[in-house]
Amino acid sequence: MEWQKLAAELFPEGHDIVERDFFLRGNATISGRVATVIGTTGHTPIGVEIALAQAHAILETMREFPGRPLIILVDTQGQRLRHRDEMLGINRYMAHLGKCIDRARRNGHPVIGLVYDQALSGGFITSGLMADACYALPEAEIRVMGLPAMARITKVPEEKLRELAKSNPVFAPGAENYLNMGGVEAIWHDDLAACLSRALQQTDASDRRSERGLERGGRKMARPVIQGVLASHNVLPS
Repeated sequence: MEWQKLAAELFPEGHDIVERDFFLRGNATISGRVATVIGTTGHTPIGVEIALAQAHAILETMREFPGRPLIILVDTQGQRLRHRDEMLGINRYMAHLGKCIDRARRNGHPVIGLVYDQALSGGFITSGLMADACYALPEAEIRVMGLPAMARITKVPEEKLRELAKSNPVFAPGAENYLNMGGVEAIWHDDLAACLSRALQQTDASDRRSERGLERGGRKMARPVIQGVLASHNVLPS
């Protein structure tokens, strides 16, 4: 979906989002409440410039508008794989972005992520997955790594991975599989503005992804392992 059409459906009460070099930023009204909107479009990779621009927008919102909701619109092919970005320390820029989102959450800013097109690799991990809750449209393409690349790295034959992907969502791309694993809270249909309004009313800063994955059968071991580690350190799970 084109970001302009998405914005019109998400924010019928109005918005002033603009796109510059594939970076989206602006304000929008949701059920009478103003939110800061950031994101990407055009399947753009996240390089140092966009990572820094998103972090700047979040820090500015925290400084100027305490408690204002943050909406992250995700469409990215992952982090930019260029020698220049690597030499500049793209990993630190991505970490900085993730930390800014986490700080906003801890400071009382509701943070909602929405994958409306493509979400891959580090560009997704340090944006939508850092939100209080991440949602997706039905046609969204979500994956950390393609099966051919996974086969090359793990040395497991691609045919075997494709067979595993039929029954195990960990190996398979797609919004439904990420829903089953708990990475995506829900897939939005029909009235997107109503979906967003409900999501903002239900925001919870607690990380429920492992719990959701266990409930939905997509990640059966993450929650028990977390609980075991916490119990061994006498820490009560959230």
